[in-house]
Amino acid sequence: RFALTSSPRVPGIIAVVTLLFSISLALWSQASTPLTDYNVWCITTSGEAYSSCLGMTESTLLRVDGFSRLLEVLFYGSLMLTGVATWSRLPATPRNLIHSQKLAGPHEDERIQQLLDNRRQVDFHLLLLMVALGMSVVALANDLFVLFVGLELASLAIYVLVSFMKEESTGPEAGMKYFIVGSVSSAIGLYGLSLLYLWNGSLDISDLSASWAAMETIDPLALVGLAFVLVVIGFKVSAAPFHLAAPDAYSGASAPIAGMLATASKAMGFVVLLRVLVTITMPESGSAFWVGTVGIIAAVTMTWGNLGALSSDNPKRMLAYSSVAHAGYLLAAVAALGVNSSRAGDHDISQLLVAAILFHLAVLVLFKLGAFLVITMLETEGRGSRVEDFHGLAKREPLIALAMIVFMLSLAGVPPLSGFLSKMLLVSGVIDASVHHTMSFDDGLVAAARSLHWIFWLALLVFLNSALSLFYYLRVGWVMFFEEPPTKRRMVYAPFLRIAIMCCLLGTLAFGIGPLADHLITLVSNAATAFLQS
Repeated sequence: RFALTSSPRVPGIIAVVTLLFSISLALWSQASTPLTDYNVWCITTSGEAYSSCLGMTESTLLRVDGFSRLLEVLFYGSLMLTGVATWSRLPATPRNLIHSQKLAGPHEDERIQQLLDNRRQVDFHLLLLMVALGMSVVALANDLFVLFVGLELASLAIYVLVSFMKEESTGPEAGMKYFIVGSVSSAIGLYGLSLLYLWNGSLDISDLSASWAAMETIDPLALVGLAFVLVVIGFKVSAAPFHLAAPDAYSGASAPIAGMLATASKAMGFVVLLRVLVTITMPESGSAFWVGTVGIIAAVTMTWGNLGALSSDNPKRMLAYSSVAHAGYLLAAVAALGVNSSRAGDHDISQLLVAAILFHLAVLVLFKLGAFLVITMLETEGRGSRVEDFHGLAKREPLIALAMIVFMLSLAGVPPLSGFLSKMLLVSGVIDASVHHTMSFDDGLVAAARSLHWIFWLALLVFLNSALSLFYYLRVGWVMFFEEPPTKRRMVYAPFLRIAIMCCLLGTLAFGIGPLADHLITLVSNAATAFLQS
């Protein structure tokens, strides 16, 4: 597929450079045109682009603003790190697949080997760019059908990537399970879209929001359609009880792909969730009707995820359940958004909650994907499927072990790392939403506690689950630093993979205690404002 060279790294380099250019373009466009009322571009059904969405009569398919630009940077960054990690991960094509009966020279078999490796790298990175395209559509979509198309475009490529390591028996099996469950959820979601179209006559998000606000009582057709759409969203974010396929998919996929599932794919699901629940169904006054349901799902999800991780011996499976728990933390903030309506409630609290969700999704790319990159180094040695494989890692690779323990502590929310700051923002938003205009100490502490909205207890549950998660995170640290290694030999060199791990380590520190935290908070706050104004 490459006439000038048969080097297997060329496809990966092209993909990574493409993603890096896309990140630079998104950051440059945001920096050159700071967030204003006119920093919005809309593309209509006729294909025309406008610099403002106000007063438009046509349906808007795509919307470019601070919110979508931030999401593009998040998606591309996660995929770029995934691409770099695979440079040293994809194995060579098995010799029995090389048909060399008619060799033209003494070194023809090596040349065919290189070409086959090249072809495999091309397939992998084309799928990775296909995921990037689908996620871009999700970030920009202002129409539910366009959003669904982007979601499925990314999902189809993800199903193949999960099962891409065909040398391992668990890969194809995990990919098939993930594909079957994902296909069923997508079919249910598509049926839900058809019901919403039947109810409203349009899937434009602005039209759906206006029609929902105009209802005096909720139309059963709209409610059923919304419930079906939420099924596919629940699968994408790994919310209970739709998370059952996630642990198998994470443990069966290669570590870089599992990291992408836990970061970019999860963020994509929460974008859809915010568009559906907050933008469309937020009431003019009072709490949203879905607050109780989302709150219960959040509590069950974070608790189920942490309990599942406690009994997991496979590091990728453990991190999969950890990802389920983090989905519960984010769902708690979504439930708090329903308590504090962005239309009638305190705008500052709503902005804090959306900004906290975006901040957590952004820094999750650093420490969650960083942990999977460390597992990638073990996988290059044929290990990494058990916690015991981390034994004595600090004596073999001190810097890599240090990075891994920082990632684990950040996942647990230990200060002063970025994971602590993101959880603090989430909990602060939930508490603010629960006490706003409801709590008074005039009648005593007991009466004040009774006046709290029940959503407050979700914040307490986040604290308790974070403390519970310390057990399985610190277990990895214990075996790395206090157990003897099976060998004194250093791990595979893999320079680019090591650079990616160090970038994640520096980002985890810089966005927690470093000066970059304020800049990221400003960026996500501007994106939250753009989202709430859309």
